[in-house]
Amino acid sequence: MDLEKTLLRKVGDAIARFKMIRDGDRVAVALSGGKDSLTMLEVLLLLQKRAPVDFTVCAFTVEQGKFLRPFEPLGEYLKSRNVDWSYHRDNPSLRLLDEQPDHGCDLCSRYRRRAVYQIVRGLGANVIAFGHTADDFCESFLRNALFTGRISALPPVTWSRERDFRLIRPMVYVTEDLTTRFAESLGAPVIPCGCSQRTGTVRRTLRDLFGNLEKDYPHLKETLLSAMGNVETSRLLDPRFLDLKGEAAANPLVVLND
Repeated sequence: MDLEKTLLRKVGDAIARFKMIRDGDRVAVALSGGKDSLTMLEVLLLLQKRAPVDFTVCAFTVEQGKFLRPFEPLGEYLKSRNVDWSYHRDNPSLRLLDEQPDHGCDLCSRYRRRAVYQIVRGLGANVIAFGHTADDFCESFLRNALFTGRISALPPVTWSRERDFRLIRPMVYVTEDLTTRFAESLGAPVIPCGCSQRTGTVRRTLRDLFGNLEKDYPHLKETLLSAMGNVETSRLLDPRFLDLKGEAAANPLVVLND
């Protein structure tokens, strides 16, 4: 398999289908130091040269005190690639780590989001690209269904509260086996985050579940992604989408969820 060609096709399909990137956009890549965001950065740099859409790419990293290795080697790699990159030590997050060392992911994410908007505004970007993969979308879908009672997952495109930034996830169709192999082929330093090493979490449980199921059903994630884009609302249990009064048969144009 030609990894580069496969990644370009999958990311290009996602960008085109969900209209993620448009002429004149400046895309800021959220670079976490891991294999997924690094792969996304490299693929977007390739697409910048080949795609019919005119856009620019920059990158940023938020230091929240959880990296397991020094970030300098990756900084040198990005410099050698002439990537416009901003490294930001977020002091509120570092204080949070000292004051509430057992804080949950939600609180950490809220601190990071505030820092991200501040950094990206300074970079002059209007689009923020996150490196969530097909694995993350599938895990989010199952986590919400099994543990929160909602049918939902990560959105491929959404907006910041003030609608000044478009938030995109171009790796929606890319599985992590591809990002692992591609990052290894780059020879770039990967900087793991302590959160990724945690055990006994819902995320780890779901990853183990997928790993076991995929031994017998190797295309499981692709099927789940297809399901997320093929929702039959009339076959669920939400009364807003059900024809409880028999109106749809008499009037096929009736809207059931108004």
